[in-house]
This record gives sequence, C-alpha cells and structure tokens, in this order.
Amino acid sequence: MVLGRTLRIGLSRGALEIKQFNRQREAVVFTIFFPLILLFIFGSIFNDEIAPSVTFSQYFVAGMIASGLVNSGFQNLAITIPMERDNGTLKRLRGTPMPLGAYFVGKSIQVLYSMSLQILLLLGCGALFFDLQLFNEAADWLTFTWLILLGTLCATILGIAFSAVPKSGRSASAVVSPIVIILQFFSGVFFVFSQLPGWMQQFAAIFPLKWMTQGMRAVFLPDSFATQEVAKSYELSRIGLILTIWSVVGLFIAMKTFKWVRR
Repeated sequence: MVLGRTLRIGLSRGALEIKQFNRQREAVVFTIFFPLILLFIFGSIFNDEIAPSVTFSQYFVAGMIASGLVNSGFQNLAITIPMERDNGTLKRLRGTPMPLGAYFVGKSIQVLYSMSLQILLLLGCGALFFDLQLFNEAADWLTFTWLILLGTLCATILGIAFSAVPKSGRSASAVVSPIVIILQFFSGVFFVFSQLPGWMQQFAAIFPLKWMTQGMRAVFLPDSFATQEVAKSYELSRIGLILTIWSVVGLFIAMKTFKWVRR
C-alpha cells in the first residue's frame, strides 16, 4: 500500500521533473549536448584504430555513454539539489505529504529521460559521422539495458547522497565538477584504460565510473578487445556486483544525510 502510493507519487513527480529540466536551457545543453560536442572534437582529432577493428571513436562513445550516466545522475543532482535546497523548493516539498522515496523516484525518472536522449544522440551521430558499429546481438542489448538501468540507479542515488556535501547551491558546481572531471580522466573515458599508470587504475577501480565504462566497452567493442583490459576480461558479473554495492551504500547514506533545508 505504502510502496504503491510512493511509486504513484514518484511517477507524477518524475513528469514534473522532466518539465522543469526541459525549461532549463543551460542544463539541457550541458547535460545532453556537451558529450556530443566532445565526441565531435575527440572523434575528429583521434580517428585511428587503437586495436584491430576498433577505432578510437568507437571506444570513446562507450566511455561517453558511461560518463553520461555520471553527468546526468551524480553531477546533475549533486548540483541542482543544493540549489533547490537554497531557493526553498525542498522546504516546500517537505511540507507536503510526499514521501522521501517519491522524491528519489522522480529524480531517477528525470535522469533516465535525459540519459536516453543523450544515448540516442551519441549513437546516431557516431554512426553517421564516425562509422560507429552498432551492436545487434540480443546478448549485447540485454547487457546494455541492465547497465543503463543499474548505472542510472547508482548514479542517481550517489548524486542525492552527495548533495549533502556542498555548503550551498552556489558552491555546488565548484565542489562536484572537479571530482567528475578527474574520474573521467582516471576511468578510461578519454584514454585507453590499460595504458594509464597503475596507481590511476587502482584509484579509479574504487569508483563506479571505471566499471560503467568497462561494461559499455563489453557492449560496443568486440570480444577480442577484452584482452586489452587489465583483467583480460570485461568482468560483467563483477561490474554488476560493484554497482549494486555502491547503490546500496549510497541509498543508506542518502536516507541518513539528506537535508530538506540548509542548516
């Protein structure tokens, strides 16, 4: 009964979150179109093969889709929630009968919406301009689907949990953005992960983005490229386990630390 009510309110909240997101032109451009801009820049500069039958564009699209999960989920929410806290939006929501879980559901729907648009643009432009080879095996579609859903859940929960860290909405971007940029460089988004220094690989392995990018490579790159991975395998089972653990830990932290008003 309570769960059904939470989901029902969460769906309504999700529709409102999407409307609000579409009205924020800066957020739409940065969240959805910025990865596409990076694809054109890096894809135009680095257009050679990095392995047999694997171009850098194909490798980069896999990384940007994984990075998009972090941008749309973690970075977007960790910045916008403190802003909503400062302008009184969360305080007003707190005065309604809406459960906290419904607020989380609404944010997850908004993240999944923006991520879906981002994926369509990256795949479409990658295929049209950079000869991106799209996967067509049922197993690849299944892997891609659970990676997107679990990755979205994980990034959303961690974004909500981290939203308690910035002292204000004004400082949120300065706190969150450098973390995301550093993780992108360390996690194999812009460079082949196995070619990074060992200490970078070990540091990146602590965080979800490294495993998201590795999972996307399993979908977009041939099985032969698995030998280029550190473990000589895509480790899909391990990826699912790590993302699940991060989601559970993040949910526990979010439930304990989420703030409706700034203290």
